[in-house]
Amino acid sequence: MKVLSNLQRYGLALISSGLALVLAWPIDAPSSCFLLAVTVSSLFGGLGPGLLSVALSALSFEYFFLWRTFPPTHETAGFLRFLVFVIATLLITALMEIKRRVEESRTRAQEALRLAQSDLAHVNRVTTMGELTASLAHEVNQPIAAAVTDANTCLRWLTRDQPDLEEAREAASRTVKDATRAAEIVSRIRLTFTKSTPQRELVDVNEIIREMIVLLRNEASRCSISVRTELVPHLPRVIGDRVQLQQVMMNLMINAIDAMKNVEGTRELVIKSQRAEDEQLVLAVSDTGVGLPPQQADQIFNAFFTTKRHGTGMGLRISRSIVESHGGRLWAAENSPRGASFYLTLPTKLEAHE
Repeated sequence: MKVLSNLQRYGLALISSGLALVLAWPIDAPSSCFLLAVTVSSLFGGLGPGLLSVALSALSFEYFFLWRTFPPTHETAGFLRFLVFVIATLLITALMEIKRRVEESRTRAQEALRLAQSDLAHVNRVTTMGELTASLAHEVNQPIAAAVTDANTCLRWLTRDQPDLEEAREAASRTVKDATRAAEIVSRIRLTFTKSTPQRELVDVNEIIREMIVLLRNEASRCSISVRTELVPHLPRVIGDRVQLQQVMMNLMINAIDAMKNVEGTRELVIKSQRAEDEQLVLAVSDTGVGLPPQQADQIFNAFFTTKRHGTGMGLRISRSIVESHGGRLWAAENSPRGASFYLTLPTKLEAHE
């Protein structure tokens, strides 16, 4: 609801009371018109404008209408009707004020909950990225090392007795490309660590998947896990917070990697994206790991439930909350012959829930 200034709030009380008087005069229905004016003033203006409307309505009702209905010989009946009218207007004002305060309290509670969820999600991101420090350092070091090699190559071509400018130019171009790649990786890591207010924008989910694959590629290689994608091109964008959706994909991919660390045989992480019905996108993260915990598959999204020795049990709970706040769903299913798949839907046009 738009917040009105004091001048607007009290002006609303004056205007609504005046309109009630104008409307009530020809149709001779003062009670209904003035009660409506009080309701509007209290609902949109608050307690002060509501009481002002009560006073103006009571004066107008008594001066312009009460004497027309009850002549001096029926003064007692007129007074009782006036008293009932005033009590009714005051009751309406009180009820509207209670309603307004309840709504304000609810709004404050929702904002506090949103901030708490944001803080918890940030802690989860930092914890997860902290566990991947070695892999991320290696991921950043690769393009930096390549840039140094290319720079040295460029120098060698330039310091020859007969400098080869074309070879030097190609080596310098590779240096720029590798340095840019390192900067992009650092930027993604920094963005993941940053604590900020969620920002909704149009997001390309395929791009998010590719970014997370870059960050987790070394971790997957270290565990001898192959990563395969089946991404439908030119998917509609979704309205969402980029960092939060990155966090969901990161949590699901890390869980899949952890599930395959100690299994024998094929270790494959498959990530898919495709259109679904009702203007939805479906993303899937599948692995060939240990599968869902026996007899406890329905508990994996509960807070603090974990099968990891040092797990917090909050990754999947936070991921589901994020997906649901974007108007989607997140669930899991067993794979055959082994492993698990996590599916999430995101709306392409439906506004995300606040």
